[in-house]
Amino acid sequence: MNLAFNQYLVAGEEPLLFHCGPRQMFPLVSGAVARVLPVERLRWISFGHVESDECGSMNDWLAAAPRAEIVHGILGVMVSLNDLADRPPRALANGETLELGGRRVRWIDTSHVPHGWESGLLYEETTGTLLCGDLFTATGHAPAVAESDPVEPALAAEALFHATALTPGTGPAVRALADLRPEALGLMHGPVFRGDATTALTELGNAYDRLLDEALAARDPA
Repeated sequence: MNLAFNQYLVAGEEPLLFHCGPRQMFPLVSGAVARVLPVERLRWISFGHVESDECGSMNDWLAAAPRAEIVHGILGVMVSLNDLADRPPRALANGETLELGGRRVRWIDTSHVPHGWESGLLYEETTGTLLCGDLFTATGHAPAVAESDPVEPALAAEALFHATALTPGTGPAVRALADLRPEALGLMHGPVFRGDATTALTELGNAYDRLLDEALAARDPA
């Protein structure tokens, strides 16, 4: 099984890194960032939820970039990051934007979607890119950017991992992201998707509804 682990650098006057990577991968990821800009210029560090592959190396980044701050949703800051981060993090309310100088990101609360009470996503408004974390997780080798349907690979990975918190709110939360009408989806585990992202999000939300119905029916066949 092959599973990609992607990090996204949003270049601007105040650069932002979305996903830190695990602590052991800090030399590799920081070396990649250094090919684009000096690591010490990094201003913001964010991620979808508190999990090793998303934020394991956050304190290494804080040490390497003296002006950098962790930025996350209010819940994540309150529950975990006030304690875990070596410097006080900045909390963003649902829908609040952060100006990066030439780029602007919006925090979107997605509690338990796809998993994690404190989960949230960033939408880069200037380019229309939804940094969608673990949504659309896919296995296997893939190009960096793809136009092929991301829904079926995501459902195949869900059947393998069972990583999504299936609740009555899961499908509606994913379909609400379609209202953004993004131009691209920045997957953590899979290629960047450039295509009809609105339809892909809608279909993924509908698929989660079906999976929930099937799970409930299996528990109570009557």
